[in-house]
Amino acid sequence: MHMTLPLQQPVLIFGLAVLIFLFFPVLMGKLRIPAIIGPIVAGIIVGPHGLGILARDSTIELLGTVGLLFIMFIAGLELDFDGFKKYRNRSIFFGLLSFGIPFILGIMVGLLLGLNVLSAILFGTILSSHTLLGFPAVSRLGVTKNKAVTTVLGGTLITDTLAMLVLAVVTGASEGNLTFGFWVYLIIAMTLFAAGILIITPYLTKWFFKRSNNEGTLEFNFVMAILFVAGAISLFVGLEPIIGAFLAGLALNRYIYDHGPLMNRITFTANALFIPFFLLSVGMMMDLRALVSSPDALLVTSLILITGIVGKILASWITSKVYGYSKVENRVMFGLSISQAAATLAATLVGFRLGLIDQQIVNAVIIIILVSCIMGPYFSEKYARKLALSEDKAVLDETLPERILIPLANPNTMESLMDLGFVLKRAINTNEPIYPLTIVQKDLKQASNEVAQAERMLGRSIMYASGAEVSVKLLTRVDHNIGWGIERAATEERITAIVVGWDGVNEGSQKVFGKVIDNFLEHTYQRAFITNIKQPLNTMERVILILPNNVAFKPGFEDSISIIKGIASQLSTTIKGLVIRDNLEIYEKVSQQVHPNIKVEFQSVDGWESLYEHDLKDVKSTDLVILLSARRGTVAWHPELETSPSKLATLNRGNLIVFYPTEMKETDIRGSRGSEIPKELLFKSDYEA
Repeated sequence: MHMTLPLQQPVLIFGLAVLIFLFFPVLMGKLRIPAIIGPIVAGIIVGPHGLGILARDSTIELLGTVGLLFIMFIAGLELDFDGFKKYRNRSIFFGLLSFGIPFILGIMVGLLLGLNVLSAILFGTILSSHTLLGFPAVSRLGVTKNKAVTTVLGGTLITDTLAMLVLAVVTGASEGNLTFGFWVYLIIAMTLFAAGILIITPYLTKWFFKRSNNEGTLEFNFVMAILFVAGAISLFVGLEPIIGAFLAGLALNRYIYDHGPLMNRITFTANALFIPFFLLSVGMMMDLRALVSSPDALLVTSLILITGIVGKILASWITSKVYGYSKVENRVMFGLSISQAAATLAATLVGFRLGLIDQQIVNAVIIIILVSCIMGPYFSEKYARKLALSEDKAVLDETLPERILIPLANPNTMESLMDLGFVLKRAINTNEPIYPLTIVQKDLKQASNEVAQAERMLGRSIMYASGAEVSVKLLTRVDHNIGWGIERAATEERITAIVVGWDGVNEGSQKVFGKVIDNFLEHTYQRAFITNIKQPLNTMERVILILPNNVAFKPGFEDSISIIKGIASQLSTTIKGLVIRDNLEIYEKVSQQVHPNIKVEFQSVDGWESLYEHDLKDVKSTDLVILLSARRGTVAWHPELETSPSKLATLNRGNLIVFYPTEMKETDIRGSRGSEIPKELLFKSDYEA
């Protein structure tokens, strides 16, 4: 077969691209350069202005565009909404500065270069936008919830939207279409577009996820449909698809939680294939010969490059000074906001097509894209790494690693229990594997067949956890008593949290959950999460936390509030705290002291009857009810806690977690697990409560 250059055969093109994605990041690592720069460098070498091996044809452009949309989409997905709400003024401030300063400087430089007013405004637009090219590195290093990163992510939407609006206005003015109808159409179309994405999409997503039965492929394709439909609609509105992609990410943010299987599928697909294609396509646009074509070209390019960099430096520096960000946070902000690619290229091509800028400026902009696309990932990764190392980490007790045990008995509830395990793993900030457990209730000598069946079910949990990139350690125990088997496994593996499923039905007046769960609760001190969850966790919109009288005095109370706030943070829900006949100040003080920084709206409740009849009347199927309970004979135990789980399980179609805090091997201040009613509850008013 005769081979011509540039390559024409799809298999050869794709094969070469995959080899580049494999070897160039390794080479960059050897040179201590961020791996994300590798495909850009490769694009320069093999592109039409280098060796000419690959042409920047429609295939490369298509795959590159998909990669760019993934970058913006994932940025929207990983935006910390709680942080954004808290720092939204900072995002607006930074967004206006990140657009305004380069825009004004660009207009001044454009006029200095002899451009007319309209061309100078377009030139300012070219320098004002930015692309979150360094975001994958920041995400990988786990600092996306840092206040500086949240500021940039929120500000990016404002910056790029303003840049695209100005581009639309400049285009309309150059074509003589800047009429009243033009402004009306632009405003109405943008408003309807944003409202449609941010309002309709969440309702559609919630409806779909409730009916998807955790089908991974189906859910992934649904998310991709939302992403690309939003990008396509933005084109009709007159904006770039990156705006639609970012809005789609924001709309799906609370339904795709961190480190879940769906999020892992999205990021894996993006990082392994499409984002590298975007970086490769950026590199293929570069013509380094433009730098040395003439002294004037070099001077113009240098002036434009300095202007673009200075504008972004000033925006980051002023924001950091105003809000007291550290030098490291300032440089992360600069790294995230310096890269110029999609919107910059779009504005450049539109200006060239309309005759507003000449080839010399186009070449200079291409060089800016090259330099900024190298600087952005470099600064982002370098200083995000320092930021990750400098952030305060929770001090863990090395003698007692945080480990989560999940007894599995019903294959139909395996995925919901594992999902909660993934969320808890993040909430307690542990790198330990999750421990799925099966108990074979049979004589040891006759249990071989049942053990084999149990291992097959555990195999499903491995596959499910691998989709979320969560390690697991499988456990199988043979015991005549299932509760004892759970207790033994928890002791042998030094477990700190146990997650079990419950059908919402007790087994008689003497049982709270049933003999198995009651048995291991009686004989364990670890945190226990008794769950009756029928709806997918990512469809929850609110956490309703029920706090019995005196529960604030339990040894594990602060730890419990921290975990519950961590769950709410990952699910992007609000928290409403219902306190049974107690002093709200105690609960508010503890909540303010523990991380994450999520506000809990505490409300006093007159008693248990009032709780059922009035305070829980508005519970919806999208509410996750968490009862912070207490084991028998401990502070905060109340007879009502024996019957409340079955009552609560019927309220909202079974979205209930009964959370027993850790007893730290000392059952309580009273040191007893007796069944007597605590003395403080013998008073009539408290007992009726």
